[in-house]
Amino acid sequence: MDQDFVQFMGLFKKRTGIDLALYKENQMKRRLANLKDKRGFGTFVDFYYAMERSAELLDEMLEHMTINVSEFYRNAQRWSIMEKRVIPSVLQNNGRIKCWSAACSTGEEPYSLALMLTAFLSVKDIQVLATDIDKSVLEKAREGVYQADSVKEVPKPYLDQYFTLRDRRYAVSEEIKRCVRFKQHNLLADPYESNFDLILCRNVLIYFTDEAKETLFEKFGKSLKKGGYLFIGGSEQIVHPQRYGLEPMDTFFYRKQ
Repeated sequence: MDQDFVQFMGLFKKRTGIDLALYKENQMKRRLANLKDKRGFGTFVDFYYAMERSAELLDEMLEHMTINVSEFYRNAQRWSIMEKRVIPSVLQNNGRIKCWSAACSTGEEPYSLALMLTAFLSVKDIQVLATDIDKSVLEKAREGVYQADSVKEVPKPYLDQYFTLRDRRYAVSEEIKRCVRFKQHNLLADPYESNFDLILCRNVLIYFTDEAKETLFEKFGKSLKKGGYLFIGGSEQIVHPQRYGLEPMDTFFYRKQ
């Protein structure tokens, strides 16, 4: 690894608490180099000191750390498992459900979950924590307005009842917005809440090193209530789930033992 990038990572970690060494190096370095070059900086260190003077540039860098591609009910077959097996299993034991959408991006995932829960609970009893490291995507999530392509998998009854069409974009109702609490959070550095019945982390694991993923799986396992579920992305697999107190339940779903 070249010294310019090593120095940049050290400065950036000291400034933000974000350890870029826990992200896949080639992928992360390429992504940030594109932004550095686009903004006309010769070195990563010069790029860092410019970010110290510009909150906008820092926000832009955070946006470039991951690709914020999301949609409602992404991988619809997996959401069907959630609806038919996972949620009924949790509610059978508790009557309520504590949920966390980790790395929620622009909000499609937590809103999808809140919509699904309306079939099981009164809207006033639905609470979903939704977190992301990127402040700008959280602002979009709170706004809750989406292009038609993003909502194409939303069942029509939900679309009719909980969305308003404005200028060819779909706005989430205030009723559903109140079900979701958005919060900035660094998965690799910040403390986790506990006693979750359901954790979804489907947008970000692909960017991390194996070591970082192991740390996250351990933290997720500790944050889940016994009998709770972890729902991960389509390109991910937990090789030894028992290490984290988890057992495979279905494809992409793991249950806390």
